[in-house]
Amino acid sequence: PDLPRLADADGSARKVSRVCGSVVTVDVKLAGDRVAAIGLDAEACALGQASAAILAANGVGATVQEIAAARDGLQAMLKAGAAPPTGRFWELRHLEGVRDYPPRHASTLLAFEAAVAAIEAAQAKARQA
Repeated sequence: PDLPRLADADGSARKVSRVCGSVVTVDVKLAGDRVAAIGLDAEACALGQASAAILAANGVGATVQEIAAARDGLQAMLKAGAAPPTGRFWELRHLEGVRDYPPRHASTLLAFEAAVAAIEAAQAKARQA
């Protein structure tokens, strides 16, 4: 994904996979309950890059609830054998085969984990203002 980091982000988060060393940093700018802009730095394995690319392609305009639901759906798909996420982030279905490789789950989840954490940081910052 080619989304440069945001200098004026409302919230940022960095997530690291201890298994493979992948690192994903996500910046968000919010407009109400929607993501107005995303900055992304993904120094990750192919699975982390793939997940980050899906976030990058579909994250702007998504509600904070859609991003959290995508993260939860991806996690359920990988760890509990649930059906792939639908809606805006339907392309996560392409990562369904990763469920057979539990050590790769963390890197596949990194971008969405970081996005949710960045949104939570932005919301906390807004509450303090």
